[in-house]
Amino acid sequence: MDWNRRQVLWAGGGMGAAALLAACGGGKDAASSGSGGTPQKGGTLRVGALGRASAITRDPHGNQGNESDYLVIALVYDTLTAPGLKQNTVGRLASAWKPSADLKTWRFTLAKGATFHDGSPVTAEDVVWSLRRLRNTPAGAARLPGITADHITADGKDTVVLVSDFANAELPMITRLSTFILKKDTPDKDIAKAPGTGPFKLDWYRGGNARLLRNEHWHGGPVPLDAIEVTMFESPQAMANAMLSGQIDLASNAGAVAARTADARKDIQVIRRPNDMAMPLVMRTSGGPFADARVREAMKLIVDREAMVKQVLSGYGTVANDILGTGDPGYAKNIPQRTRDLAKAKQLLTEAGFDFGKTYQLVTTEDIAGLAESATLFAAQAREAGVKVEVVKQESGTFYDKTWLKGDFYTNYWGTNDSVVFFASKTMTTGSGQNEAGWSDKDFDAAYHKAIATGAPEARTAALRDLQQIEHDRSGYLLWGMADGIDLAAPNVHRLPQLPGYGRVQLENVWLSR
Repeated sequence: MDWNRRQVLWAGGGMGAAALLAACGGGKDAASSGSGGTPQKGGTLRVGALGRASAITRDPHGNQGNESDYLVIALVYDTLTAPGLKQNTVGRLASAWKPSADLKTWRFTLAKGATFHDGSPVTAEDVVWSLRRLRNTPAGAARLPGITADHITADGKDTVVLVSDFANAELPMITRLSTFILKKDTPDKDIAKAPGTGPFKLDWYRGGNARLLRNEHWHGGPVPLDAIEVTMFESPQAMANAMLSGQIDLASNAGAVAARTADARKDIQVIRRPNDMAMPLVMRTSGGPFADARVREAMKLIVDREAMVKQVLSGYGTVANDILGTGDPGYAKNIPQRTRDLAKAKQLLTEAGFDFGKTYQLVTTEDIAGLAESATLFAAQAREAGVKVEVVKQESGTFYDKTWLKGDFYTNYWGTNDSVVFFASKTMTTGSGQNEAGWSDKDFDAAYHKAIATGAPEARTAALRDLQQIEHDRSGYLLWGMADGIDLAAPNVHRLPQLPGYGRVQLENVWLSR
C-alpha cells in the first residue's frame, strides 16, 4: 500500500503567509508533551509497531506500508518541517522559510550545524538531490504537488528554493512527511544503510526489527535515550499481549480493544490522541452505482454515526461530518452536523432511480482494528433503508492492488487529520494522484486553489469553509467518525508524543525513569 494513505503521519494546515519563520524543531517545540520530572539520560526504549514481512520497505522515499518501517525511517532521517505543539508546522532540518509575495517561491534555510551521521555537513545540494529523487518517484506529483523536479534548486550552501506552479501558502506543511534527506548521489543499492540526519542512527535492521542508537550530534538538541529497539508485530493483539507481559515498553497505535484491557491496570499508561485516524467509506463518483450525488447523500444519511463510534471504536473516538481534516484550525465546525434520516435517504434513492433489488459489495480489509467492523455495522444499518450491502474482506495486498483507487465502494483509513488542504490536494482535486473516489468537481478545484493562495488568516478560514461545504455536500467520502490514536506505555516512559499523525513517531524527547 502507499505510505501517503497509511502512514500519512504528518499533514497539517494553518501555516499562513504571515507566519514566515519557524524555530528549528527538534525536541522542544515539536510534538512531545511533558509529563513532569527531570529528564534522565540513558536507557533503551523497546517499541512495538505494526507491520508485515511482505510489506517491508527500507527506502525513505518508497511506499512504506509498515508502521514499524516508517518509525525507523522517521527517527533516522529528518524531514524539512514537522508538526508542532504551538504551531501546526515547525522546523526540523529547515530552521526557517519565507515565501515570495505571490506565494509561489519558497526559500528554506537549513538548520545550522546539521550533519549526517557520518559527520559530513548537510548542504543545500543534498536536499535538492533528495527532493528531486522524491519528486521522481511514482507518487512524486502527490508528494510535492505543483512542484516539478527542475523547480527545486540550491542558492548557496544552506538555502533551498522551491517554486510552485501555483500560489501555495501551505507549502511548508506539505514538506512535513515525505521530505527525508539523504546524501547527494547515494546509489539505490546503498539507500537502506545511507546515513541520515535524525536524532537516532541505525545500529542494525533484521526482518522488520531494528535497533537505533542516539545521535550525539543531532542539530535538534540533546536526545535522552541511549537507544530504541523496534519490534514489528503483525497484529494489534500480538503487540498488546507483548505490552501487557512486559516484553516492550511502548505499544504504538495499539487500538481500542487493547485500551479497554489496559484501562483496568495501574501499571500501564493509556495515551489517547484525539482526531488521530479518519476511517471513511469511499464511494466512486466517476461511474457505477454511486455516481449520482443523490445516492451518495443518501448513504451519508443512512449511517448511524453515534452507533458506529460506540460499537466500532468502543467509544474511543468522535462523530465526524463527512469532511476530512477535522483537526485543522480552519475546520468548519459551523457546517451543520449530518445526522441519520432514513426517510430522506429512501426518497433520494428513489428519485435517483437506485436499484433496491441489487446487492452492493462493500470491500474492506483487516489492516487496522475497526475497519472490517465498520463495514459490517454499516451493512446492517443500510438494511434498515432497504439497501442490501455485502461485506467482502480482502487480504491487504489484494485490496491495494485491486480495490484501492479502483473500487466502487470500500473502506479506507488515513493516519493524519490536521489539514483540510492536505486531503483536498492528495485525494479530491481533479487528477490528484490518490483520488480515491474518482471525483472531479470544477467548483471544488476553484475553491482549493483559492484557499491555498490565501495567506491572511480570516480570509483563509472563509475560503476553507467554502471548500469544505462542497466536500460535505458532494464528495465521495462518507466520514462517519474519527478514531482516537491509542498508545500503551510502561509507567517509567515519559514525554511521549501526544499529537496525532507524524507527531506520534517523534520520540527524540522520550526519557525513562529508573
